[in-house]
Amino acid sequence: MAERENRRDRRAEREETPEFADRLVAINRVSKTVKGGKRFGFAALVVVGDQKGRVGFGKGKAKEVPEAIRKATEQAKRKMIRVPLREGRTLHHDIEGRHGAGRVIMRTAPQGTGIIAGGPMRAVFEMLGVQDVVAKSIGSQNPYNMIRATLDALSLEASPRQVAQRRGKKVADILHKYDDVAAEADAAAEA
Repeated sequence: MAERENRRDRRAEREETPEFADRLVAINRVSKTVKGGKRFGFAALVVVGDQKGRVGFGKGKAKEVPEAIRKATEQAKRKMIRVPLREGRTLHHDIEGRHGAGRVIMRTAPQGTGIIAGGPMRAVFEMLGVQDVVAKSIGSQNPYNMIRATLDALSLEASPRQVAQRRGKKVADILHKYDDVAAEADAAAEA
């Protein structure tokens, strides 16, 4: 019994502290024609993140806009993913993601570049806490597909530590190989 009360206290504490930022990406108004006229409904698309490497998206439908936004925000908080960031500001490597007809390409960027991305992708990066990234969406301009493609790509993002652990090597071994290849490419370019 005490454990259940403890859990309730922690849940209430989490709800009180606004640790997540949210961004409304799109609102869609739909209507249904009925005998007396038209009934309107609203669908909201929201991206939520802690700006420290966690992000999620949700969609909510309701008769009123605030209720749709609330439902979408709750769903987004439940469906969050963690993304490793290099130096807390950019991606570790270039990645590509797809969802339906939506395709996105994301590239790492040097410090000071900023977020070069359009619409829904920008919202995802801002909520994720990325400061420098170059991104391009190809294909579908539907915000739902763009966000899903972006999150698909971000779920493939791996840090050198994760790659080293998966391959049973040390981080230094993996990074040195990359540096050696880059040095050989630079030498070949100069010759």
